[in-house]
Amino acid sequence: MKRDEPPRSRRPFRDTVITYGLLAIVIVLAGTVTGGGVARTILAAAAFFIAATGWSWWRYRRRVGQGRGG
Repeated sequence: MKRDEPPRSRRPFRDTVITYGLLAIVIVLAGTVTGGGVARTILAAAAFFIAATGWSWWRYRRRVGQGRGG
């Protein structure tokens, strides 16, 4: 039996940014709950968010440039 593919998102980059934002919040929460410094944890979460979003933006732009738009 063949399974249907899930529908593609109309805004894949926006969905990716929201996901990385939520993961950054989880990093901050985990860091503060485990006793890490709040400023250091926020800095780590911000670095994660910027790096992950930048990577996704670069990959998305490459895919659009190759004609396989999102």
